[in-house]
Amino acid sequence: MKSFAFISLICLSAQVFGSVPGMDVIYGDDNRKDVYESTDSALVELSKSTAGMIPNSKLSNANGETTITGATLESRGICQEERFSSQMTAANCSGFLVSENVLVTAGHCIKSVEDCAGSKWVFDYKMDSEKQNSMKVATKNVYSCSRIIARSLDNLTKDDYAVIELDRKVSDRRPLSFRRSGNITVGESIVVIGHPSGLPTKIADGAKVRSRSTKYFTANLDTYGGNSGSAVFNYKTGEVEGILVRGENDYVQSPRGCMVSNKCAADGCRGEDVTYITHIKALQDL
Repeated sequence: MKSFAFISLICLSAQVFGSVPGMDVIYGDDNRKDVYESTDSALVELSKSTAGMIPNSKLSNANGETTITGATLESRGICQEERFSSQMTAANCSGFLVSENVLVTAGHCIKSVEDCAGSKWVFDYKMDSEKQNSMKVATKNVYSCSRIIARSLDNLTKDDYAVIELDRKVSDRRPLSFRRSGNITVGESIVVIGHPSGLPTKIADGAKVRSRSTKYFTANLDTYGGNSGSAVFNYKTGEVEGILVRGENDYVQSPRGCMVSNKCAADGCRGEDVTYITHIKALQDL
């Protein structure tokens, strides 16, 4: 599973942290970029239709703006030299828009009506510059989950998805296109957009599909806990191919006691698992 919650991370040993399912890793080069850093206008456009699942307790509204609060990555036990260590970590999961009021995420992110009600889905939770030291978004870009349309978290099929209805229509950004039939092939280039470690939106390209099964495909995506529910795109077509759900352990303990990113060769470690978007029957009529 890839939901993200730093629970007393500083006190966790490498062995304990490494045993948590659903964490991820850097394969080869670290390809994560903040939205403002990306020079690919197509990927920046796709990022607008992705959202972070942020607990209600981390959001406050005033004068048409919503302020997002959260501890920094460093204060959660990550070493200072790690990339993005000074940025806040507010999102527990990621999601993406597929219709004017329908959003898709991982099934382990939304398990109950309480999960639905306990968080908001926030678009534009992103860095606008390197020196940004606070996070505010327009309140109109903050949405509630009104109901769960469909959900699966199945050990047999390995499906891991949730389709939710938002409390109102999203009118200022486009729903994402997604594959409706067939399968992506091994070796194709893919991109993931979401919230690794709960951070503001990151775009990570430079990945390829490693293998396929009837249940999911595996790739060398640079993702972490918090990327659960992220849209995985076909780089050529811009269509969503699947949902990031599982993967390698993302952090290991350094000799100093803080945590550093687990790093693997581009073709090393177990890879990251992606639920096929075509497995979600509830989307076929959209």
